[in-house]
Amino acid sequence: MDFVNALSWVNFRFLLQGLWVTIYVSLISIALSFLIGLLLGTIRYTKTPIISKLVGFIVDVVRNLPLLLIIFFTYFGLPGIGVRVNSLVASIIALVIFESAMISEIVRSGINAVDEGQMEGARSNGMNFVQAMFYVVMPQALLKMIPTLLSQFVSLVKDTSLATIIILPELLYHAQIVYSQNTNYMIPMYLIIAAMYFVVCFCLSMFASYLQRKFDSR
Repeated sequence: MDFVNALSWVNFRFLLQGLWVTIYVSLISIALSFLIGLLLGTIRYTKTPIISKLVGFIVDVVRNLPLLLIIFFTYFGLPGIGVRVNSLVASIIALVIFESAMISEIVRSGINAVDEGQMEGARSNGMNFVQAMFYVVMPQALLKMIPTLLSQFVSLVKDTSLATIIILPELLYHAQIVYSQNTNYMIPMYLIIAAMYFVVCFCLSMFASYLQRKFDSR
């Protein structure tokens, strides 16, 4: 009976509002972290003196920090240097910083997995480095990266739940509000949000499998 009462339309609609925030933050973070990670990974691949090493050092530092610590820093630390952000913006900034570092390693590994002869062949045909990277190397690298990238994006969706610590009104935070009014709803709420997370992440996983099959068939 508690499960039925917990899943009333009012509560379910409230959870859907939280789910929308989770998806919204995830989509923005995925888009930005992919673009930044693509740039950072390419810079590391080029092995440009000083710049590549500096980027590599920053990436290694960020990758070895807990995401929760980065979330705390963006929300509580940035105001200390005069940058005031709300929980939504702080969450996106933290996720983008962390995920960009993770994706940059995926990108660098993907580019390294492409045969060096591809770059050499493109350059010998008159392309400059940027053209060869954009038209020849990167398309092949992206195909190799698809499964790992989408797995990382699935992890990003789940990581949004950490932002509940800074009162981001996402799915987990909304569930906490519901069961704080009736502690008997705690288990039903956790089961419901687990199902919601599963549906979103499972759809992403199926999309990854679809893309993999599509490109493997070519």
